Amino acid sequence: MVLTSKVKLFILLLCVPVIVCLHICVGEFDLNLELIQQSLFDFNPTDTNQVILRDFRIPRLLIGVIAGSGLAISGLLMQTLFNNPLAGPYILGINSGASLFAAFSIMTGVTFFSSQFGTITSALLGAFIFGLIILGFSLFVRSKISLLLIGVMLGSFSGALITVIQSMSDAFQLKKFTIWTMGSLQQVSFDEFPIILLFYFFALILLIFTVKPLNALVIGESQAALLGIPVRFIRILLIFITAILTGLITAYCGPIAFVGIAVPNVVKLLFKTQNHIVLILGSMIFGVIFLLFSDWLVQLLWSSIHLPINAVTSLIGAPFVIFIIIKKLA
Repeated sequence: MVLTSKVKLFILLLCVPVIVCLHICVGEFDLNLELIQQSLFDFNPTDTNQVILRDFRIPRLLIGVIAGSGLAISGLLMQTLFNNPLAGPYILGINSGASLFAAFSIMTGVTFFSSQFGTITSALLGAFIFGLIILGFSLFVRSKISLLLIGVMLGSFSGALITVIQSMSDAFQLKKFTIWTMGSLQQVSFDEFPIILLFYFFALILLIFTVKPLNALVIGESQAALLGIPVRFIRILLIFITAILTGLITAYCGPIAFVGIAVPNVVKLLFKTQNHIVLILGSMIFGVIFLLFSDWLVQLLWSSIHLPINAVTSLIGAPFVIFIIIKKLA
């Protein structure tokens, strides 16, 4: 029996409540609907359980949903734009910009920049500036391969500057930056979600207008142009969406590896279609499942092993990428 795309999406969607329950219930006290309702709508700061739920578990769950879906969407957009299954959301150097500005923020010793708010603001600013740089190049560079190489060079340039900054920093600043680069879903407070959701849904609204052009780009930019697709504008729009999502997630969670590369490829293998409505929805759902499952493992093993989420996503995602490379070369 061959399952249709709708049935596969429905099955994936059914897995989301399961992983959400697993993720939010891991810990030392039992949850119930009444406690969740009180934490959200009738918060009592003197109730320890409510404080843990509102300040730790719920924000961690929500940012996991946003980060998993956002990185997966970004990876899919870049893979379609560059026609390369190994392209990821960080390939244009946007993540490098966020990391560079975060490194400057954490390791300058200036009080404001060394605070969590200062780090997040700096990372967002870095992602935005590097996104603008890439957007500027995309106006003049016709070849998508050249644009890809520019992104790689920007990443190398940023990496070199980060090394220079690290060489002039003390041990505490180096440790703090290293922890940030490991990635974490525990750096977001409940009060920060309005601004996060504003940027996230803005990117999703823009994404709606790219579905038809993405389907056309599968056959190549020249053929898409013959079909009346404004290729250069779509390229700019895709980079802009990726900059918003990647910059937002990197700023609040640090760089998280392999979600953007592995998830879209798994979804393509699962659905066997080039219809980007299906691929976008599938990537969003599977990205949420993948990242929440990875973070569930982090929390489950936290008492015995202090694992950063980057380690878990890499351990799970790297074998998928190796499989894709082998399959492509075979």
